Amino acid sequence: MSQVFMFDALREATDEEMQRDSSVFVLGEDVGHYGGSYKVTKDLHAKYGDLRALDTPIAENSFMGMAIGAAITGLRPIVEGMNMSFLLLAFNQISNNAGMLRYTSGGNFEIPIVIRGPGGVGRQLGAEHSQRLEAYFQAIPGLKIVACSTPYNAKGLLKSAIRDNNPVIFFEHVLLYNSKDELPEYEYSLPLDKAELVKEGRDVTIVTYSRMRHHVMQAVNQLTLEGYDPEVIDLISLKPIDISAISKSLFKTHRLIIVEECMKTGGIGAEIIAQVNDCYFDLLDSPIVRLSSKDLPTPYNGKLEKATVVYPCQIIDAIKAIVDQ
Repeated sequence: MSQVFMFDALREATDEEMQRDSSVFVLGEDVGHYGGSYKVTKDLHAKYGDLRALDTPIAENSFMGMAIGAAITGLRPIVEGMNMSFLLLAFNQISNNAGMLRYTSGGNFEIPIVIRGPGGVGRQLGAEHSQRLEAYFQAIPGLKIVACSTPYNAKGLLKSAIRDNNPVIFFEHVLLYNSKDELPEYEYSLPLDKAELVKEGRDVTIVTYSRMRHHVMQAVNQLTLEGYDPEVIDLISLKPIDISAISKSLFKTHRLIIVEECMKTGGIGAEIIAQVNDCYFDLLDSPIVRLSSKDLPTPYNGKLEKATVVYPCQIIDAIKAIVDQ
């Protein structure tokens, strides 16, 4: 086992899959000679050539369309968005082409494409660079959506996403690239549609994903010292949602807290609440608690930015309130 940064774990996954399968290639802004904004594609151009680590113009709709066309012809493109917020410029290609072409072609085309890059609320990146796009893409039929949270699951999930024959939106949080984790020396992959049980408990089920996993665990570690025993689930798959993992936990705890960085209105938490109420309402002993980011553009000002996102102190208060009642 070795300690590896998340950006290196993602680079290792990309490198291994490019070496394993010559149809895999990377394209995007500065992914070649510069090595990507966060060095996820560092040195790949030297190893595989400029056509497999392909620098593109600043034209998201154009290179997304080119990648989808390449996928139709049998290649397996990995599209890096320099910032996932910029991929709103390619929303038509992602929704009307990537998400639908396998269906509208009657199964004649497969679209094995991975669309990945940094997203989420960073540190004073401004509103247009701090978007939380998971809810935007969740409504599009035909897409799979994954949010990695540790270097270990980042590597295993990216390898699976590259091998999948369907379009996968792969979210990496901009503040997690320098997180460290132990990675095994052997090759491994992880399922794209399964949640991870991070911590077992009996008092309350906490469902979270991406950066919020770490905020939740900070809160849980403190509360454990006070005698509370929460169960923590990292969703990982945002579409489809692993509702069976959530229901299995609710059979034990009968209480649910959702912690997300997504907006509250129409967010991932809203979808989880809808599915739980549809199928597992009788398991609940109290109303579901949802901790989400504020419904407003992320401010540039540091103090205002911090006020828009959920932090461990708020999670602690929510756990105490729902358990102690």
